[in-house]
Amino acid sequence: MVKRYSWLLFLFVMSTARAELVIEVTQGKQSAIPIAVVPFEWTGAIALPENISQIVTNDLASSGYFKTLSSAYMISQPTEVADVIYADWSRLKQDFVVIGRVTAAEGGYAIEFHVLDVHQKIELLRHRVKATAGQLRDLGHYISDYIFKRLTGVPGVFSTKLVYVTTNRERTAFNLNFADADGAREQLIFKSKQPIISPAWSPDGKKVAYVSFENGRSEIYFQELATGKREKVVAFSGSNSAPSFSPDGTKLAFVQSKLGNPDIYVMDLNTRKATRMTSHYGIDTEPQWLADGRHIVFTSSRAGGPQIYKLDTKDQSVERITFEGSYNARARVTADGRKMVFVHGNGDSFHIASQDLETGTVRILTTDTNLDESPSVAPNGSMVIYAASESDRSILAAVSVDGEVKFRLPSKYGDVREPAWSPILK
Repeated sequence: MVKRYSWLLFLFVMSTARAELVIEVTQGKQSAIPIAVVPFEWTGAIALPENISQIVTNDLASSGYFKTLSSAYMISQPTEVADVIYADWSRLKQDFVVIGRVTAAEGGYAIEFHVLDVHQKIELLRHRVKATAGQLRDLGHYISDYIFKRLTGVPGVFSTKLVYVTTNRERTAFNLNFADADGAREQLIFKSKQPIISPAWSPDGKKVAYVSFENGRSEIYFQELATGKREKVVAFSGSNSAPSFSPDGTKLAFVQSKLGNPDIYVMDLNTRKATRMTSHYGIDTEPQWLADGRHIVFTSSRAGGPQIYKLDTKDQSVERITFEGSYNARARVTADGRKMVFVHGNGDSFHIASQDLETGTVRILTTDTNLDESPSVAPNGSMVIYAASESDRSILAAVSVDGEVKFRLPSKYGDVREPAWSPILK
């Protein structure tokens, strides 16, 4: 049976009655794979609470890696492999066809689906899973991940979550929310009349860290998603900001200014002892751990303007790693350690850029917006979500690390910013 994340069942706050975010694909890969997801058969007397095949269609389409076919253009809608007429799908210029059926099972439903190769006229994949009624949307994302990985070789992230901050136009109310990667099932984590910034996921996906100004100054909190339990973790004198969990979850990097200029600190979460890692007259901020659990990338003004550096937490040595342009900040590194994504400034324009950490080659990923900020990399390293300024509002947008795929996630009801992509949830 597909696992249902227990913390989703017991989240202490109510779901909002309306979805804040809606995915709008603006650019897909030119090499996008044509695929048809035929509506899954269901013969029950009562309609299913979720349309699984539509969820799969939407997921694959939103990735930009696939070009899906509307059911309105399907010549036939088979649910059995034996009934598939490959010539029909070849005529529709499809490379793959997904068919399936949903049947009642003890405690819920059983779903069997097949992926067929139109050109080779063979069945590539067959899989059967079970779920309860409350798990059907999770199951749809699971099926999408399953298909995506087997056809592209890249792990899917449709079952992951996003955490982000929404605010009204007057900046008098701030909400920390999380939702499915497609924007559905938004949940409220915390709300305040004061700003909430810098949310970060724990490696196990069970809690988030964030900065709250509710007490008149910046303090770092942890909040468990299963119980809603909040804990104030960093509240030293001065400013406390930019939390980042180490890959094993035992340490927290953050920024503290109690001794003057902001510096990078690392706290042992077992002993709660904090160790100062940088001591420069420049501003050191925005730490982010690398996958090795030893190094941290961070932003510093020590060269006169914001540039990105790498810190070795063992010997506290520092190495500059960005040299192109006068403004480079808010670095995030892909899990494989090959690319770094960051905000790259040029005059009054700020774009999301990537840098190959082996060759140093920099590539601008966003050119259609001018005030991009807060990038967060998907756990499979394929996409970057970020906050963008559009007209007089802030929206979320995403771009693939190769720049070919782009989509938007605007909020219907206010501004949205500070996105953070969850790890792949177990």
